Amino acid sequence: NFILYTQDVKSSPTTLDMFPDLPKADAKIIDDLNYRHWNVWDDHLASHVFFQPINADGKPEGYGKDVMAGEKFDSPLMPDGGSEQLAFSPDGYRIAYTSRKLTGRAEAESTNSDIYLYDIHDQKTVNLSEGLGGYDTEPAFAPDGKQVAWLSMATPGFESDRNGIVVYDFASKKRVDITKGSELSAANVRWSADGKTIYFMAVVTGAEQLFSVPGKGGKIRQITTGAQNYNAFELVGKDQAVANRTTLSAFADIVRLDLKTGKETPLTTINQQELAGIKMGKVEDRRVTTTDGKQMQVYVICPPDFDPAKKYPTLLYCQGGPQSPITQSQSYRWNFQLMAANGYIIVAPNRRGLPGFGREWNDAISGDWGGQPIKDYLSAIDAVSKESYVDKDRRGCVGASYGGYSVYYLAGHHEGRFKTFIAHDGLYNLTSWYPSTEEMFFAKHDMGGAPWDATPNKSYQEFNPQQFAGKWDTPILVITGGKDFRVPEGQAMEAFGTAQLRGIPSRFLYLPNEGHWVMKPQNSVLWQRVFFEWLGRTLKPDGTAAK
Repeated sequence: NFILYTQDVKSSPTTLDMFPDLPKADAKIIDDLNYRHWNVWDDHLASHVFFQPINADGKPEGYGKDVMAGEKFDSPLMPDGGSEQLAFSPDGYRIAYTSRKLTGRAEAESTNSDIYLYDIHDQKTVNLSEGLGGYDTEPAFAPDGKQVAWLSMATPGFESDRNGIVVYDFASKKRVDITKGSELSAANVRWSADGKTIYFMAVVTGAEQLFSVPGKGGKIRQITTGAQNYNAFELVGKDQAVANRTTLSAFADIVRLDLKTGKETPLTTINQQELAGIKMGKVEDRRVTTTDGKQMQVYVICPPDFDPAKKYPTLLYCQGGPQSPITQSQSYRWNFQLMAANGYIIVAPNRRGLPGFGREWNDAISGDWGGQPIKDYLSAIDAVSKESYVDKDRRGCVGASYGGYSVYYLAGHHEGRFKTFIAHDGLYNLTSWYPSTEEMFFAKHDMGGAPWDATPNKSYQEFNPQQFAGKWDTPILVITGGKDFRVPEGQAMEAFGTAQLRGIPSRFLYLPNEGHWVMKPQNSVLWQRVFFEWLGRTLKPDGTAAK
């Protein structure tokens, strides 16, 4: 009977509204935080949830109704929320949606989003997750409409906390985390047709797998195993699902999964056909002992036609996030097979702070950016460098975001290990980064406080790459996007300026219309060419670049 959609509505006056006699003035008047987010400035609009009645002929009837009329808040959440954050009840007369009903500094400092329920009959809204202080997202109604589940993070201000599955019962008005006690962080929640089971995805040991749990709570069952990612799925009929599948050597194709056995059946081979005839490098899943005696998963990717009798230039890959796992995913930019195809061995460790290895491992990075995670990187490259085929005189270190921070930090601490560095959108000076980023909750949580606190913590001293730039002695390529508001462009400019003023061979790739990621096709191709040209110039004897 209804269509659910979102639409931008005006939420605050513009400069032109305030000064209508100055139509050509180009300025922003800002009185509060959250004036820009991810890669866009505040445009004085808010995304609201609407529903549109449909008549028996399937045509619109009247006008769409704004269920958030008069509010200044967004649904879905910025920057990357989508339709997964909205849901109709099975009868079509209740709408569950995700919103963080805060503005300005309060929004910038909080992860407290909630699940709101709007009743089309009485036009009233209630907060189903009232009192839960972290992220609450992605509502999913049970088939009979008597319950609704959603993803919930317990810790306020911690964006990478474990995602539990909370189920709310409308009759009892009680909430239960049916995955409480589990180390898994859930995603992509789906109810079975009979409402007895909830299926979800979670990262475990460097791969994304499918799991199930009884709708009332109980034992969690892992359905799939193996070296692949099931990146998204939908239930299709009894005991069947259709999933998007990738590996480090294969782009996405669609498979059918048997929910009882975990067996997969290919449904498409589109990308397999595209990759036909292209040689891939061997992917090895290793374990490396860390400095504190833990076992760390490390992916090692070798060039096609790898010959162990030869010596190869080798790259340590530093993952971003800082809590985004290295899994069997695919990227058109940080693509391990493409790096390997250009003649490099890739060492990609799931260092401290990356999900899929328990909460202690995941949470250990907060407040310790330059501590154990950096030691983990060095453990990985040192262990693999014991292989005869690794050329110790031609090792490089590359990474983006926290990985870029890692590059800057290692540039002052690598003790001669590396001959080149590449940092994309990295944090160079944590003191200047803290007040200039946009999601202040992340900065406050992971830094352990502000740089102006009475007793500044080690994040701004012992773990600040800028403090150790006097030890830089290695060529470095610095890359940033002009619309990256998570790690503003000044971080890259400070780093590049430091290298130039210290006489260190360096290059600055500035992409004015890109954000934290490179999304435009030709910019992405340019990125690859500059990336491999730099590696060829600084690591390969003949200076060859990518083809």
